[in-house]
Amino acid sequence: MRPSPDANASELLRRIALHVFHSKNVPLAASQSMELNTMAKPFPLDNPFLNGYYAPLHLEGDAQNLPVTGELPRQLVGTLYRIGPSPQFAPRGHYDWFAGDGMVHMFRFADGRASYRNRWVRTPKWELEHAEGEGLSAGSLAPSPLTDQRLVDLRSTVANTNVVWHGGRLVALEETHRPFELDAQTLAPKGYCDYDGQLSGPMTAHPKIDPVSGELVSFSYGVKGLFSPDMKVHVFDRDGRLQRSEAFTAPFASVVHDFCVTRSHIVFPIFPLTASFERAKSGKPAYAWEPAMGTHIGIMRRDGTAADMHWYSGDPSYVFHPMNAYDTDDGKIVCDMIEYPIAPGYPNVDGTPTGIAQQGAGRLVRWVVDPANRSDRCCVKHQLSDVAAEFPAHDRRFAMQVYKHGFMMSSTMSEHSKDGLAACAGIVHIDLSTGALQSWNPPLGDFCGEPVFVERHAGADEGDGWLLSVLYRGAENRSDLAVFDAGKVDTGPIGLVQLSHRVPALLHGNWRAGAAN
Repeated sequence: MRPSPDANASELLRRIALHVFHSKNVPLAASQSMELNTMAKPFPLDNPFLNGYYAPLHLEGDAQNLPVTGELPRQLVGTLYRIGPSPQFAPRGHYDWFAGDGMVHMFRFADGRASYRNRWVRTPKWELEHAEGEGLSAGSLAPSPLTDQRLVDLRSTVANTNVVWHGGRLVALEETHRPFELDAQTLAPKGYCDYDGQLSGPMTAHPKIDPVSGELVSFSYGVKGLFSPDMKVHVFDRDGRLQRSEAFTAPFASVVHDFCVTRSHIVFPIFPLTASFERAKSGKPAYAWEPAMGTHIGIMRRDGTAADMHWYSGDPSYVFHPMNAYDTDDGKIVCDMIEYPIAPGYPNVDGTPTGIAQQGAGRLVRWVVDPANRSDRCCVKHQLSDVAAEFPAHDRRFAMQVYKHGFMMSSTMSEHSKDGLAACAGIVHIDLSTGALQSWNPPLGDFCGEPVFVERHAGADEGDGWLLSVLYRGAENRSDLAVFDAGKVDTGPIGLVQLSHRVPALLHGNWRAGAAN
């Protein structure tokens, strides 16, 4: 019998939901004695993000014509890019998952066969540490005196959160720095991408691509420093040329991981996960849950300017990832989000734990926002699913418009393991027109990663295609690439591409259609 979803027990979702910067916050006042050593040090065994499913992979390689269980559709032709943290060397302090060096995993499909390649993103940080033969970072994105000053001066990206193909460029993204460009075939580094000198400062890891116009809409936060409320929105044309940037100021400095875009609007939810330099200087958490600040929603028309943006207020909650967003015929905005009651993994402003295990995991919730209602209660919410979930996905051909099919990674627990708590992560399909769910769960100890939808062909109906997910096999300590029929998720994978090694827990990725070129 498959175990049932249990939000309060969801240790896996608790970990994966720490999807921004800092699962721990290292105050500026921290200090620790160190011995310099040119020999690579062993990784600590007491950090869950350096062990098991999360442990770094210490190799790069290529594999052709991989073994397949089941069958790969011959119509599946293209490249799946996935990225996540895999630190090259042991950190000098407590390690936060999101501070790890980015590693790209590339799966190519053609003629019913699959190949694989992985490479570290050779950022300035990676290159300096590689030359030194040891880790120079404290292991956290929060400021720390443990970090070598040379690394501080580099202000390097770790390029580990998303990898996106747009405008003829493949870029690795992380939200506090500029994009880092890679060769789409070899994954060799091309260096920082400033879009021909037009982009200054950081860019989010979650840009949105308009399937109709080909535009890419993105944003930056903390543009005047990590602790500033200053933001920018950027619009690129289908060829990757920056068309315009709009600067604005949020109600307060916070961690703004993602946003929503429709055909007519851009929606910026500012949640009370606040950022404070003064707090950090006093030895308290730089990033903390501060519910008294409330949630604020900034709405800007895509054909407007930041001067026209209006801000609305609401109750505190947190969202890492929306599923999709669209405009309704009566002028409202619908945003489907994986919403948490509090920001998972972050402390209160005094440093005490928030108790997310007792508060529950993320749930798929629909926000209906009425821009014409200038009151604080412009947003009405209702829950779409009881499943404890994260990493939502949809058919990207229907981005920014009314849609029917959504997909999520779900968590399932059992009380019959030797330690009383075992987990697996599966895949869920939701029919948003009826609320009907289909789900598939692997054996306990196995984890499906973020699902990526691929259409059967360009003219296929919405949701007609496949889901791709990197599947960790806990008992074998290795990974498969699982291919599901998107309309029959509950029947399990139709094909499994077998790797002989483990792919560490990943964050995001995207599909590039067509034969390799």
